[in-house]
Amino acid sequence: MSLLQLTIIAIVQGVTEWLPISSSGHVLLASSFFGLEGRDELLINAVSNLGTLAAMLIYFRSDVWAATKGGLDLVAAPFNRRSLSPGGRLALLILISLPIGVLAGAAYEFILPDALQSALRSIWTVALATIGFGLLLWWADARGGRDKTISDMTLAQATLIGASQAVAALVPGTSRSGITMTIARAFGYERTEAARFSMLIGAPLVAAAGLFGLVGLMGTTPADGVVTLQDGLIVAGIAFLSGLASIWALMAVLRRMSFLPFVVYRLVLGVALILGGPIFGLI
Repeated sequence: MSLLQLTIIAIVQGVTEWLPISSSGHVLLASSFFGLEGRDELLINAVSNLGTLAAMLIYFRSDVWAATKGGLDLVAAPFNRRSLSPGGRLALLILISLPIGVLAGAAYEFILPDALQSALRSIWTVALATIGFGLLLWWADARGGRDKTISDMTLAQATLIGASQAVAALVPGTSRSGITMTIARAFGYERTEAARFSMLIGAPLVAAAGLFGLVGLMGTTPADGVVTLQDGLIVAGIAFLSGLASIWALMAVLRRMSFLPFVVYRLVLGVALILGGPIFGLI
């Protein structure tokens, strides 16, 4: 692939990864436009997650550090009578949010037939999921002003928010960050808190996807496919820069307004895909 094509895919991945508009759907569209399909599209999408993960870890470094230290409290909890520190509780919330999403991602990769995977990654699926889950985000966000913070979150709520990632793992266009923010808003969490928790619980899954892509590209040569390890590392590096800018912009927007701009974008994109897909040969 040319450097320009890789740069465009990386910027798309970085900008959309943490926004509630579906990075997988956007990268799928960009990859399809450049003729990337099947294994190549899946791997370039996956390895680009390493860049966006690094961006999130830097932006939320204080939370990440608190949760990392809190993990030690969590391990020691069965052996002492101390209550969990705030960092330990955050680590627990992140931990219990993971299993269902991890299982869904594994099922997609190792259990779902290739034909079903291809059907799920069709432009029709992306378009309908973009519209449907965009409307769901609008409903959850418009229910009224709510100001819960992560410190108010129950274990059951964290489990359900994390479990919603299973849908995004299976259906491109859903948006992992979008659906977790939607559920958090429906539970009454303040917008920036919903986004913050969404990104923190997404980090382990994004890391797993990135490592999967990295391993898949190791030892790959141009003769094996369109995409090589060098291509993947270029995409990850550029995705880091665009991802950092995207997180900063998202948090700035949510401090001042609602999720409505993202909802409108999703509706416009979904309709454009349905109407324009046949014209541009995407459907």
